[in-house]
Amino acid sequence: METQKNNPLHGLTLETILVYLVEKFGWEELSEEININCFRSNPSLKSSLTFLRKTPWARAKVESYYLYVKRKESQGKM
Repeated sequence: METQKNNPLHGLTLETILVYLVEKFGWEELSEEININCFRSNPSLKSSLTFLRKTPWARAKVESYYLYVKRKESQGKM
C-alpha cells in the first residue's frame, strides 16, 4: 500500500469518476471537454465504461480531467 500513498486516484473506481463528471457537467459538456466519441454518440454509463476500460489513452484523459476538476474545486474556482 505504501506505493499508493501519493496516488490521488487510489481507491476510486472508473465508474465513480465517470458518474461524478456526468453529474457535474452532463454528457454534452463532458464531450466538449474530453473529445471522445462515446460521450458524443448516444452516451450511456455502461457503454462509456466498457470503452474506457478497453482504451488506456481515453481512460487517462478522463482521469486527468477528473484530477483537474478536483484541483480547481479545492482552489474555489469551480
